[in-house]
Amino acid sequence: MFQYCNAKHVMRGLAAITVLLTSCLGVPNTVQATEVRHPRTLHAADDYRIPTGKGWGKIDVSGKSLWRALRFLRAARNGIFYHGGPLILNTVNVYYIWYGSWNFSTDNTDTILDSFGRSIGGTPYFNINKTYYDSNKTHVSGLVALPNTFTDAGSYGSTLSDGDVQNIVANALRNGLPTDTNGVYFVLTSKEVTETSGFCTQYCAWHTHGTINGHDIKYGFVGDPAQCPSACSAQSTTPNGNFTADSMANLIAHELAESTTDSDLNAWYNRQGYENADKCAWKFGATQTASNGSKYNVSFGGRNWLLQQNWINAGGGYCTLTN
Repeated sequence: MFQYCNAKHVMRGLAAITVLLTSCLGVPNTVQATEVRHPRTLHAADDYRIPTGKGWGKIDVSGKSLWRALRFLRAARNGIFYHGGPLILNTVNVYYIWYGSWNFSTDNTDTILDSFGRSIGGTPYFNINKTYYDSNKTHVSGLVALPNTFTDAGSYGSTLSDGDVQNIVANALRNGLPTDTNGVYFVLTSKEVTETSGFCTQYCAWHTHGTINGHDIKYGFVGDPAQCPSACSAQSTTPNGNFTADSMANLIAHELAESTTDSDLNAWYNRQGYENADKCAWKFGATQTASNGSKYNVSFGGRNWLLQQNWINAGGGYCTLTN
């Protein structure tokens, strides 16, 4: 039985910043999984933290994050705070960089994830992100496009560092993909590729940003959950009959929401450094059963998907699948 975490709020610290604490209990009609658990020290709530993009916060020694949150605190009523940074407000352009030994002549992972990327925009699920806005109160559009993809057979080998991931993105921009400040570039690695900063042990995917070609570019890493199924997938039988594609779709949905609402890791997050999707990580809500016995909770693009819930910035804030 998958563990579902009920949230409660307590008031603590300067200006009574809201802290999200969780207590977990099993509930029926959810999906069995073993989540990658981050080290407990990374989840401490006694210091104001900033996001890492990997699912946990780190201490902000400068104190600037707390000061920025206090600037916007009067408008914060939903358990997550704005810190002044940019969001992707217009259409979010998703670019897949297929890295490693993918063979799409015998594997339909690309077909399934192309369908996912072309269909998620404007859905009730992705419209949860429309509740987020910038300092001018301009809200996220909720629109997503998949303009192009790129294939890299393994220019940096099969053992990658975080820096290698940025270099792979830079290489794709040099050799075909546009330099798009409204884009999110996902490096999707095949099953033999590892990421040395913690794939399968501390995270399943991550997002960040960096200066590439003189522009602020948002990008992320999504590893193949087949490398560690019990850590990075919620079920062994999946709605579209492709374990890798279905499991990656869940991870992409999480990182895409965060890349949209916290593009440079300085916009929307809570006191612990959790971004919107982090606050609902591995919570799926009510599910239905597909004909093949798998679980799913949303449908779009003519397919069923099992996606983690996202945090809605309204109504006091809560994990949900729809807006």
